[in-house]
Amino acid sequence: MSVTPAQVTRHESEIGWWEMVSQAAAPRLRRHVLGYCGYEEETVGFTRRRELPSGEVTLIIGFGPKLETRYPELAADRTSTQRSFVAGLHETYCLVATPGNQAGIEVNLTPLGAHLLLGLPMHELTNRVVELEDLVGADADLLVEQLHDAPDWQARFAILDGVLLRRLGAARPASPDVAWAWRRLVETGGRLPVGELCAELGCSRKHMLRRFNEQIGVAPKTFARVLRFQRAVHMLGHRDGVSWVDELELGAGRRMSWGEIALECGYFDQAHMNRDVRRFAGASPGELVSRLLPDGGGLAG
Repeated sequence: MSVTPAQVTRHESEIGWWEMVSQAAAPRLRRHVLGYCGYEEETVGFTRRRELPSGEVTLIIGFGPKLETRYPELAADRTSTQRSFVAGLHETYCLVATPGNQAGIEVNLTPLGAHLLLGLPMHELTNRVVELEDLVGADADLLVEQLHDAPDWQARFAILDGVLLRRLGAARPASPDVAWAWRRLVETGGRLPVGELCAELGCSRKHMLRRFNEQIGVAPKTFARVLRFQRAVHMLGHRDGVSWVDELELGAGRRMSWGEIALECGYFDQAHMNRDVRRFAGASPGELVSRLLPDGGGLAG
């Protein structure tokens, strides 16, 4: 089995330090497992991050103290404390608080991958953070212990490959129509209208809604909006970078305006993008960019 080299990111400043080690999953898992990230950090400048909606389901296997997760835009009972958990698809932002230090592994899954690996209807995880033990039973504690005691990140990622390959091998296949529709929305960045998606599949909106709620976790239209928002946030945070500049062939040093970013992501105009950003992130685009932490640290809460 080939092993993709790990990518290491480190940061140290007056706000604290962190180290992240990222690596791809085993080749047979990559359709469903988008990657692993081992992390350690101690922070003094902040103790809370703002986690935004995305097209991914996140598994956190924690080695340190418990984290508090809270959804300010939802009911008060959506506040909880866990060490190892699964976060389903979100339609609003989540605030994650630490006591100033944490360590663990983040596993990023496609919604279909999470459906296969966990074997439950994905709408049960929507806008929720669920303790890993509640989903997989006593196997959760054994896995956390085994990963914690492994000698290094490479050994931990290899253990995860083995565990996830076994679970995937025992899973029922996803519905071909949902897998196809999910892939089309991802490929188009959420810009394909749901009506066209249903026409291409030859099914009704009601049929697609039911299947998406079960195997993805949200309605197709909501998932498309989240994908557009996810791309917009990425581009807003990289206006001074070169990767997207080269991709769009705008020329060296050329910065896209926020209006151009909005059109590129499939919004009608900048105002349309601003409404979606505030809807999903609880902040304006400018406020969101101001919360960006350096070196892949995410967003301050």
